[in-house]
Parts: sequence; structure tokens; C-alpha cells
Amino acid sequence: MARECCTGTCRSRAEKPLYKRRPRREGEAVLDPSALLLPAAAGVLGGVMNALAGGGTFATLPALIALGLPSNIANATSNVALLPGAGASAWAYRDELAPVGGMSVRALAGITFVGGLVGSTLLVLTSTRAFDLIIPWLLLFAFVVMAFGRHASDWLHARVTIGPRTLVTAQSLLGIYGGYFGGGVGLITTAVYGLLASADPRSLFSIRTLMLAVANFAAAFVFVAIGMVRWGACLPMLAGGILGGWLGARIGKKLSHRLVRIWTLLVTGATTIVFFLRAYG
Repeated sequence: MARECCTGTCRSRAEKPLYKRRPRREGEAVLDPSALLLPAAAGVLGGVMNALAGGGTFATLPALIALGLPSNIANATSNVALLPGAGASAWAYRDELAPVGGMSVRALAGITFVGGLVGSTLLVLTSTRAFDLIIPWLLLFAFVVMAFGRHASDWLHARVTIGPRTLVTAQSLLGIYGGYFGGGVGLITTAVYGLLASADPRSLFSIRTLMLAVANFAAAFVFVAIGMVRWGACLPMLAGGILGGWLGARIGKKLSHRLVRIWTLLVTGATTIVFFLRAYG
């Protein structure tokens, strides 16, 4: 049996090494060039997906697991790899930030940061086997949100009135989910803001993007400090994600929203099915 530990900091014997070490020089690592192409390509695809409609995790996570990383380690590595893209997007929309539901941007960011720390800590404490069983349901939840979240938000908004104080609790939960997994959290955030703050979804893109970046940053801080990030896969994926974000922005100007949505749902749906078969098949 392969060895694992609940923190995810120990490498299992089944984990495929992404780099080779020179004898007696453990501080240095020689990257295996053959292990760079897949994470780089997945980073490009994930960056494109995030730029177009979200769901980049559906591209990066399977690629890292295919390289032999345990699922919780792969999730942490994916989070860090996609962070620069999230940060760049947040910076680009900084001039459009505005309070939501009577709460300042700083207050929302503070709540999200704490939630991200909690969520990432929960992932650290989740064993690989447990996360293998949990992750298909997280992917399914994200897929359902991406497929029906907007309609559900409109339906609830027309029938339910919730006070703005609830936004504190909701933002905390969003931060925790973003730090733990984060798949589909952008669309969930838009739906929650639209429901609780009675805001136009189009006006929420900037604040939503910032909250995603804050949750990712908090989680990345924990993952790097704990040692869950596999840099041999993270760095090429990070570079690919930056390129993919740029390509996605250019492609998005030429493709119809309907086509982008169909393509995104096909990718996310197929990935969800594969992970269910992997965990329960």
C-alpha cells in the first residue's frame, strides 16, 4: 500500500516523481523535461477557460493527477498555478471596485481572506483517500452551478428577500469553499451577490474577481507554507495559465457567449464523469 499522511506533505510511493534528484544533493532538483508539457498545456487550457467563462480547475486538476500527484496535492498545486492569472484579472478591474450590500471592499476582502485560510487548512487536514471521494461531488456541484446557477439566482431573487447582514455569513462560506476547492466559485459568488445585494450581475465582475484572487492568495499562502505545492508541475502550469489568460481574452472577443458556454459545459461535464468513475467505478 502507498503511504499517505493527512496533511498531504508526505509523498506517497504511488506519486510519480516530477523531477530527478542528484545523489547527496537533496537541495537541488533537476526537472524532467518530459513532465513539463502536460502541466503547461493544461495551464493554457485552464487560463483560457477562466478568461472565457470560469472552470479552469477542470483542466488543471485532472492533468496534475494524471502526472501521478495525489488529488489533494494536485488541488493545492493547481491553486497556486492559477493565482497569477486571478491576481492579474483583479488588478485590471481595480478601478471598477465598489461596495456590495453596504459592505466595503476591504471588509469583504478581509472576510474572504480568513475564509480562504480556513478552507485551505481543511484541505491540508483531508487525507488523499477522503479527498478522492469528495472531489467528484465538488466537481458536480460546480458543474450544476455553471449550468443552472444564473437561472436559480434569478428565480430566488424574484421570490426571496434576504437582509444584507447575511452577506457576512455568505462571504465567509464563499471564502472557505474557495480556499478548499474553488471550482465554480466565481459563478456562485455572482449568484450570491445578486441575491443578497440586489445588484446587477454585470456590475459585480470586478468585486467578484478580487474576492477570488483574495481566496486563492490565502490558500496559496497555506499550501506553500505547508509544503503541498509540487513546483516541478506548478511552474510550467503557471506559465501556461498566463498565456492562456491572454489567449482567452482575445478569443472571447470573437466567439459567441452561447458557444463558449456549450464548450465549457462539455469540458466540465466530461471531467466530472471521469472523476466519479475514478472514485466509485
